[in-house]
Amino acid sequence: MARYEATMMDAGNGGGHGEDARYEFDGPDDLMDHSPITVIRTFMEHVDHVELPAENVGYELYASLKNSGKQVVTGLGCLCLSHGQIPFMVMISPKHG
Repeated sequence: MARYEATMMDAGNGGGHGEDARYEFDGPDDLMDHSPITVIRTFMEHVDHVELPAENVGYELYASLKNSGKQVVTGLGCLCLSHGQIPFMVMISPKHG
């Protein structure tokens, strides 16, 4: 298992920009060799089970990009929570250090 980090920005609850949040999660050693959708799915499973266990976290993914040279995956989409939908952007990379 390897450690990864994600930085997520979302539209928050209400009329403005929500807080940026950093997360760390575990995944397979070769996670960044997989498609960007697989990388984002692995992170979202962490969000659903660890960060928001009382919430049934769903999401729609509108775009995903992978910069293999920098080992960064970027995703744009919408979190689907019980109280509504929240647009988000997330960047995921291996944790260094």
